[in-house]
Amino acid sequence: MSAADRSVTLDVHLLGRDYKVACRDDERADLLEAVAYLDRRMREIRGSSKTAGADRIIVMAALNIANELLRERKAPRAADAGVVGAGLQRRVQSMQAAIEQALEGQEKLF
Repeated sequence: MSAADRSVTLDVHLLGRDYKVACRDDERADLLEAVAYLDRRMREIRGSSKTAGADRIIVMAALNIANELLRERKAPRAADAGVVGAGLQRRVQSMQAAIEQALEGQEKLF
C-alpha cells in the first residue's frame, strides 16, 4: 500500500462542532480546503439569516454549494466556446495578415 492510498482520520471543525473524517493521505489538503469553504459558507448563512438551527444551516449551505457546482459545470462550455472562439478569431486574423504580407512580396516579383 502506497502512502497515497493510506487512510487517515482528521479532526475537523464546522460551525463550532467537531467531526472526525477519514480520507486518503493524498486527499488531506483538498479535504481541509473543502472544510474551510463549507465552514465559511455556513457562517455566512448563519450571519445573514434568521436561521439558527444547525441542521437548517447545513442544508442551506449544501443547496447553495450544489447550485454553484451545477452552474460551474454548465458555464465552462459556454465560457470555453467564447474564449476558444475569440482566440481562434485572433489567430485567423494573424494568419490573414501574414498571408497578405507574404503576397505583397510576391506581387513585386511579377
